[in-house]
Amino acid sequence: MTQTPTQPQARAQIRIPAAHPMVMLLGSGDSLLRVIEEAFPAADIHVRGNEISATGGAADVALIQRLFDEMMLVLRTGAPMTEDAVERSIAMLRAAGTGEGDPQGETPAEVLTQNILSNRGRTIRPKTLNQKRYVDAIDDHTIVFGIGPAGTGKTYLAMAKAVQALQAKQVSRIILTRPAVEAGERLGFLPGTLFDKIDPYLRPLYDALHDMLDPDSIPRLMAAGTIEVAPLAYMRGRAQPVFTNVLTPDGWRPIGSLEVGDLVIGSNGEPTPVLGVYPQGEKDIYRVSAQDGSWTLCCGEHLWTVRTASDRGRDKPWRVLETKEMIGNLRAAHARRYELPMLTAPVSFPEREVPMDPYALGLLLGDGCLTGSTAPSFATADRELAEALRGALTGVTLRHEAGPDHVLNRTKAPGDVMTPENPVTAILRQLDLLGSRSHAKFVPDAYLHNSAEVRLGVLQGLLDADGGPVTQSDRTCRIQYSTASIVLRDDVIALVRSLGGVACTRRRPAAGRVPGPAKGRPVRHRHDAHIVDIRLPEGIEPFRLARKAEKYRAAGGGGRPMRFIDSIEPAGREEAVCIQVAAEDSLYVTQDYLLTHNTLNDAFIILDEAQNTSAEQMKMFLTRLGFDSKIVITGDVTQVDLPSGTRSGLRQVQDILEGLDDVHFSRLTSQDVVRHKLVGRIVDAYEKYDSRNGQQDGQAEGREDGRRDRRKGK
Repeated sequence: MTQTPTQPQARAQIRIPAAHPMVMLLGSGDSLLRVIEEAFPAADIHVRGNEISATGGAADVALIQRLFDEMMLVLRTGAPMTEDAVERSIAMLRAAGTGEGDPQGETPAEVLTQNILSNRGRTIRPKTLNQKRYVDAIDDHTIVFGIGPAGTGKTYLAMAKAVQALQAKQVSRIILTRPAVEAGERLGFLPGTLFDKIDPYLRPLYDALHDMLDPDSIPRLMAAGTIEVAPLAYMRGRAQPVFTNVLTPDGWRPIGSLEVGDLVIGSNGEPTPVLGVYPQGEKDIYRVSAQDGSWTLCCGEHLWTVRTASDRGRDKPWRVLETKEMIGNLRAAHARRYELPMLTAPVSFPEREVPMDPYALGLLLGDGCLTGSTAPSFATADRELAEALRGALTGVTLRHEAGPDHVLNRTKAPGDVMTPENPVTAILRQLDLLGSRSHAKFVPDAYLHNSAEVRLGVLQGLLDADGGPVTQSDRTCRIQYSTASIVLRDDVIALVRSLGGVACTRRRPAAGRVPGPAKGRPVRHRHDAHIVDIRLPEGIEPFRLARKAEKYRAAGGGGRPMRFIDSIEPAGREEAVCIQVAAEDSLYVTQDYLLTHNTLNDAFIILDEAQNTSAEQMKMFLTRLGFDSKIVITGDVTQVDLPSGTRSGLRQVQDILEGLDDVHFSRLTSQDVVRHKLVGRIVDAYEKYDSRNGQQDGQAEGREDGRRDRRKGK
């Protein structure tokens, strides 16, 4: 018969400094002391005055002495000791003694005194070692998964860290979301308003917010977009109609035709790859228009980077708002409220060979005769322009006829027998411009989607011919351009916008206008004139003609073009898609050179109840991550409510992302349950039941497979 070896006996005297009231250490009515005695039944613990003696096994006595030391460290910080805290401290010390504790050597005092947030006399802090590891992981990683049973504080601690980050100005907004899977994310059949429909699924998040913030401030923060609480289905729908144009290095393409890996143009004018494409189905669409006439289509949840005059005056960062958040709030007094970002540099299209010098083409589009019935000609009273055109073209001579008229004749070579085609006529034919009259001229695509130098050269030629600076007191100089061609008007606007400027247009009807003089006789206007008012960014010279360039610089030159949201109007329902791009600010160029994005920057994002996301939803959510943002995903993989046959995205993501840099999985257990003690025991009971039934189910499946194989063999 083997005997159990007895523990060596030991005795310890623990002296408590007089500064520590014994009632704080032992609890009201010695409640804390009773917890310790129940945890160490083989030890004798006696208290006399400020001295505590412990007699028993050496290991127990050492743990008791260490426990009281830890309790005093906690009390010195002003944190209270509770029966629950004492039990958890004992569990941590025992785990450390068996080698199962924290490898970093963190003590119970360090765990129990880590304050996250204080509000209305209440302090939020981790209560277990795993909770502390979870909180530390949120500080150290960009994406953290908190996986564990109900009652372990996964969501509550993540919310506390989010509020802490917002108050410390580490992020500019908090986004809280969870799948409303109980309603299949189809909330239309439920009674009441939209808020009434989604409120039951989001109530736990609201309750946690009210614990951590002044309740009076929460509606204000939500109205400002600083805190967003929404079902996952509403968060994902940041989309544009599939036919909406997006700018790529090869020109405009419908957003619905883009695929992962395709390149689009970012706010710095450079190509940036598409990281994700997510069809959104049919959605309510809005038309967002700016004051310069530019517009695009998007859904109500689509994101816009904007700032107000107050933001600009106080040097605050740009904010990100949803389309629907701005509806009805577009004016501040008589001014437009929301400014949109502009391109920070001209769009960088690939350089392409062109058959004619860009500046020369601009001059000919402005003041050239391209009908093809005679040799091409150019009309100007500026000798400087005539000389510039002569120097830019090869194979022709510029012959002055009379007044402003100059003819572009082919240069004859000695010994010519046949008369070859005029080189300028041949190029105009190649560009499909031959035969164009004033109201039908346009900029060929080879010049519109070319390098910034080529585009600027064409614009300079057009402005030197038909444009000019307009001076205004106390303002930078704007430019005015006039043409009879609607297509050329739009091409000039596209050139300006592609260089980072803004252009507004208005029409002067031909009817009723005073006839213009031509060779001493009045000539009535046959076509409307289209006036384009232009502002270009500083550093871009719009003129080469000396007199215009000097006037432009003397008036202050270019400044900072500005674009504001003017209106947001319903535009029906359309099939929509959203994309994610790799640009640092997540912006991409959409229709009319507007900058927009779908990604969540500078935000603390929490996805709660993540076990009820599908694999596709989980991928969509993770790829919403923007720069300077943090994501915390919480869930319990034992409580999946998805339809039969749908795999939980939280289960799958562990196989996909485990071990990925800057992604951390924190796993909590029944030992970390901070609700009623019975909850932990219930969790353990269910785990045992599921494990036992899982083995039985596996055995049953094995027997069924065997029978099926035998039947096939027959």
